[in-house]
Order: sequence, then structure tokens, then C-alpha cells
Amino acid sequence: MMKKVQKGFTLIELMIVVAIIGILAAIAIPAYQDYTIRTQASEGLAMASAAKASISEYYADKGTFPANAAAIGWDPAALPKGKYVTSIDISTGGVITITYGDQANVTNLATKTAKLTPGYTANGDVVWVCQDAPSPTGATFPTAPAKGTVAGKYMPSTCRPAPAAPAPAPTP
Repeated sequence: MMKKVQKGFTLIELMIVVAIIGILAAIAIPAYQDYTIRTQASEGLAMASAAKASISEYYADKGTFPANAAAIGWDPAALPKGKYVTSIDISTGGVITITYGDQANVTNLATKTAKLTPGYTANGDVVWVCQDAPSPTGATFPTAPAKGTVAGKYMPSTCRPAPAAPAPAPTP
């Protein structure tokens, strides 16, 4: 008698493939959601670059940071807005506040703020601190670096706090 050659997959093999696909999807979907939120958050930082340049020019000209958007010649009623950014505002000391909304992620980004605080170095260069990032060594900040409300994991690495130092190894 001749043996029949098996053709196709068994039910167990198909169930294993489906389980593997399910596990991969369970890992990939949250990672993709975080990625899209970080992309939305980066829009605000990119839009703030024009304000950063204007504030830096104001500081180079006057030796102090502006009190508001009108001081740098921006019409407060016409401040930039974007797909995910509701407003960009400039407050005392040149602090830039980015408010997210419109089409931003409702749970993790909408109505939250990111802040950029200007400071200067000994040779007069303007430096910026974003959110929870550490202040550059040797920089002076007339206004204490402001904290925004966007979670650090959704901000670029330049806006996150410095990693914690590892605990010292126990001595024998």
C-alpha cells in the first residue's frame, strides 16, 4: 500500500501562525500609536522655530528677552496654528508655550502644552531648554525653565529629562 502524501497545513499549524501574528500585533499597535503622537508633538516644535529665531534676534539687539509676542513684532491674533497645534504663545522672558489641540491625539496630546525657555551663555549665545531637559552647563536663565504638560515619552529626546545615573555598585 502506498502512503498518501499530506498536502496543506494542519489546524494546529494554522493556530500557531495566528497566535504569532496576534502577539506581533499586540506589540506593534501601541508602538505605532506612540510614534504617531511623537510625530504630532514634533509639529509644534517645528512651528516654534520661527519664534525662537525672532526671540534670539530680539535678545541680540536689546540684550533682554521679550515680554510677549507683540514685543518681537508678531500680531498676537495671528500667531501660528497647525494641524495639531492650537496656538503658539510668547510670554515674559521669551518663554514659548505650544498648546496642542485640533486634530491631536485626544487622550495624550490635546489641550497639553510644551514649553521652550531661552537663556544665554557667557559669550551672549541664546540657548533653549525644552520641557524637562537639563539646562546646559554655564547657561543663565532669567526665567526658570518651564515645564510643559506633555508626557516626556511623546517629546523628542532633546526635551526629555536626563537619564538617571546608575546606582553605585556595592563594595565587597
